[in-house]
Amino acid sequence: MEILKIILTSLLSAVSLFIIAKIIGHKQISQLDFFDYITGITIGSISAELATELEKPWKPLTAMFVYGAITIALSIITGKFPRTRKYINGSPTIIMDHGKLYRSNMKKAKLELSEFMLMCRQAGYFNLNDIQTAIFECNGKLTVLPVSDKRPVNPNDMNLKPETETIFTEVIMDGRILDSNLKRMGLDKTWLQKQLNEQGYHDEKDIFLGVCDSNHQLSLFKGK
Repeated sequence: MEILKIILTSLLSAVSLFIIAKIIGHKQISQLDFFDYITGITIGSISAELATELEKPWKPLTAMFVYGAITIALSIITGKFPRTRKYINGSPTIIMDHGKLYRSNMKKAKLELSEFMLMCRQAGYFNLNDIQTAIFECNGKLTVLPVSDKRPVNPNDMNLKPETETIFTEVIMDGRILDSNLKRMGLDKTWLQKQLNEQGYHDEKDIFLGVCDSNHQLSLFKGK
């Protein structure tokens, strides 16, 4: 009986955590700031406690939703009152600008020089002379603006006007035709079969992935 209770509370914990994560949104996963980091750890810890709480599971469950509500409330506040963001999430800090390292800003950001050098290398900059400005963001990542002669060449620099790229749509995945995507692009299976035959294929099951752009150019990839 006790094992059954543990299974049920574990399922309740997993479902509750999933619901809260969906309500909070992807920011909690992809772009952690200071408060998101705290709430993420706390909710995870409470969720683990809920999984083994057999007597009164409603207590950690309530705490999970309270923390979730606080996160949502703060998100609404920072959205309506932008000035509150620097107090809740912090503000970006300039670490380096025009060849000058700001030691006081590094100290303020709790960033060691060795950590800064590591972040520069991770961003692809092994020579600090290639960096014009480096900013330590609220989520703990380093944003680097290279000096002008070290920036990647773009078409405007060479007076080129390339064609606008379009997003590809999957029409075949793992040997299965995606009818809804074909229909959305104004195409059908007859057109697709013709394209397959022209590229030397007779059956969509031979295709691992097939993508099509807005110009109806089909690219096919076989699995290996």
